[in-house]
Amino acid sequence: MEHMTARVSCFSRAYHYRNNQTWIFRDDFAEKILGEEEYCAIAESMAQGVQFFAPGFRGNQEQAIRLVVDYHLSPSVLGRSAFNEMHLKNEIRLGAKQYVLFAAGYDTYAFRNSAEHLAIYELDLPQMIEDKLRREKRSGLEAPANRVMVPCDLSESSWKKSLIQQGFRSDIKSFGSLLGISYYLDKVSFARLMSNISDLFCKGSAICFDYPVKSPSAEMEKTELLAKGANEEMKAKYEYEEMERLLAEHDFLVYEHLDAGEMTRQYFEEYNGKAGASMSAPNGVEYILAVKK
Repeated sequence: MEHMTARVSCFSRAYHYRNNQTWIFRDDFAEKILGEEEYCAIAESMAQGVQFFAPGFRGNQEQAIRLVVDYHLSPSVLGRSAFNEMHLKNEIRLGAKQYVLFAAGYDTYAFRNSAEHLAIYELDLPQMIEDKLRREKRSGLEAPANRVMVPCDLSESSWKKSLIQQGFRSDIKSFGSLLGISYYLDKVSFARLMSNISDLFCKGSAICFDYPVKSPSAEMEKTELLAKGANEEMKAKYEYEEMERLLAEHDFLVYEHLDAGEMTRQYFEEYNGKAGASMSAPNGVEYILAVKK
């Protein structure tokens, strides 16, 4: 199945919204993008694969889905999305007028955005963008006037020219989302991406992303196996000091850094306060907000 990682991320957001009244991250458009047929197919696949995540599990199908989603699929997706959009909201208040989603996938912010002055640029591979547009049309969603789709390959430097041709301005304060990218680029390619973003973004612009750390983690081992099964092998892990140096080399200063424990305390507490709910950010993933000097 094409774009499997993006589809499962979309399913995680859709399932969380559909099955709760208190949310870590609220995305009421994800299930529209995914579609009911595919939502059910992925849910069934998750239930059938429960033994991979929890050997010896005994329970019904809904319990199996809840276990897989809440304890293995959703935590990283929901936490990083909440972290990113909280900082996006703050950066808009501070004057950001351009939002660039690198490897946007099935992100739905453009439909949930209330800041009409914000220009939204979604960058992804051409086939990914074509599939997303097809899904939006099928669901009857009208494309937001302030969103621009930019087909490109982020592993190549030509995406900069494509973004500028679509109206992006380097003299305007911007916010960039790079969620889920650092896992799948080798270190040289990720450093090149940082360099290209630094070339484009003006002083005071910010970026937000998650990244895998080198410490051993059973959760990350399962994530790596799943990614490999979807032909999206993880290629890099970092020490925090290594990531901080990389950002500094490209004129970015770390303004906030969260490990799994702090992510859980800041973004999962309200959800975990309700009866029977228990979710925590995955060990082996950390989160950064960095600002251009």
